[in-house]
Amino acid sequence: MNQYNYKDIEALQTEVTETFGDWSEPLTISQELINQFAELSGDTYWLHTDPEKCSQHSPFKTTIAHGFLTLVLLPKMPIPLPCEVTGFNNMLNVGSDKLRFTGIVPAGSQIHCRSRVKSIKGGPKGTTITLEQNVHVVGEERPALVYEMMFMYM
Repeated sequence: MNQYNYKDIEALQTEVTETFGDWSEPLTISQELINQFAELSGDTYWLHTDPEKCSQHSPFKTTIAHGFLTLVLLPKMPIPLPCEVTGFNNMLNVGSDKLRFTGIVPAGSQIHCRSRVKSIKGGPKGTTITLEQNVHVVGEERPALVYEMMFMYM
């Protein structure tokens, strides 16, 4: 694995790619997990919490996970950077550039994630790396979630 000092922007640029890395381990999205998130978030809409009603009235014929549930599960599918960044004192999550819910995650399905380094930018406060992360239902070609996470090395 390549190592780069966080201030060496030119060298870090070699990690920017259009190619996604390996898949994370799959994670099962149970109805129980969906219900727990519904209770925690206050979003108890029947499309997420009422399997019986969904079987009759939903176009998906089953309950689906909340988009934000899918997002908050990203840390449970850890994917390391393709390189090691050295020389920094702190690393902070500084937000996102993009968040799109592009597909459904049916209850009982499994999801997995893969990522790529989209950009590296140096600045007066530190070096910001943007990772594009795609979450897919296992076996589906189209992602259910596209997220660009930004973190800064200082």
